[in-house]
Amino acid sequence: MMGQFAHDFDRRGFLRAAAAGTVAIGAATFAGALPAAAQTPGPGAEKHGAGLSIPKDAIGIQLYSVRDKVYQLGFRVVFEELSRMGYKEVEFAGYTQDPSILGRQITLQEIRTLLDDNGLRAIGSHIGIGSFRSNLQKELDNAQILGMPNIGTPNAPSDTATVSGYQAAAEDFNRWGAAASARGLKLYQHNHWAEFAFATDQPAVRLYDVFLENTDPANVFLEMDVFWAFVGQYRYPGFDPAAYVREHPYRYTLFHMKDGTSDPDVGDGYDMTEFGAGNMPYQRFIHAIGPFGNHHGIWEQDTAPDTQPDPPGSFGAAQRSYTALADLLS
Repeated sequence: MMGQFAHDFDRRGFLRAAAAGTVAIGAATFAGALPAAAQTPGPGAEKHGAGLSIPKDAIGIQLYSVRDKVYQLGFRVVFEELSRMGYKEVEFAGYTQDPSILGRQITLQEIRTLLDDNGLRAIGSHIGIGSFRSNLQKELDNAQILGMPNIGTPNAPSDTATVSGYQAAAEDFNRWGAAASARGLKLYQHNHWAEFAFATDQPAVRLYDVFLENTDPANVFLEMDVFWAFVGQYRYPGFDPAAYVREHPYRYTLFHMKDGTSDPDVGDGYDMTEFGAGNMPYQRFIHAIGPFGNHHGIWEQDTAPDTQPDPPGSFGAAQRSYTALADLLS
C-alpha cells in the first residue's frame, strides 16, 4: 500500500511493539511538575505569539504525515505542494519514492536539490535505532548531504523497561551523540507514551527521567512529541510535559505538534486528529514552556492519509493543520 517508503519506517509497527511492552504503573510524582497556577498563560497570551520560543516562520512537517503522497507522487510534487502551503522545514521518515516515477530510485542529492528548489530545509530525519548501531557514519553522511542539522530516532531508548536498561541505552546515545557532534550534527530521541512509564524494577522511577539524567546534554537532544507526552501523562500521571521543556530548554530542539481530542473511552485518553480540530492544551503548553531555547515546531498526524474532511486525504489535512498551527503561533 505504501511501498518502499513504508518499509523505511513503520511507525505503527513500533507502536504495536511499544504496547506489547507496557510496563507497570508506579506511584511516584515527577518532582519538577509545573504548579497549576503556572500552567495558565498570562492576560492576553491567548491572542499573541510574542515571546514564544517556537518560531512561526519556520513551521515544519514530518513527511510520515503525507507518506502516501511521497510514495505515489514523489518528492518533487510533495515539496512543491508543501512549499505552496507555507511549510518551511521537513523532517524525513525515509528517503524513497515509487521507483517508477524516475525509472529508478531517487538519490539523496536529487532530494537535496528539490528541497533547495522549493525553499525548504531538511530539519531532521527519523532513523531506526538499528541503523545507529550498525550504520552510524553512513546515516551521518546522509544527513550532511541533505543539509539537515539534526538526526534522530523515533524508537524508545530501550526495549528493556528497567533502570539498568535505560542507563545502558543512555550510554549508547552518548556515544552516538558524540559522533554526531563531531560532524556538526545534533542527535535526538523522539518519544511515544511508553517512555513516560515507570521502571518495572523500580516503580518509583520514571523511565524518561532515567534517560534524561544519564545522557550528555551537550550531545544528546530530544524531540518532544506533544501528543504522545500528553498520552503519557494520561497513562502515567505525575508530570507535566511543559515542565520538562522549561527546565531543559536547550535540549528540546524539535517538537511534534500533533493534536488530539479527549476521549476517556480509549486507552490513550485522546483520539488523534488534524491540528486545530482537537482540544489538547496547546495554548497553555506553548506559553508554559517558557521563552528560552529555539524549538522547531513540526506538524505530524499519523492518520492524515485517512482524513475525510473536504478536501480529503493527507494534503488536505496538511493545509488545514498548517493554517491552524500558524494561527496558534501568531
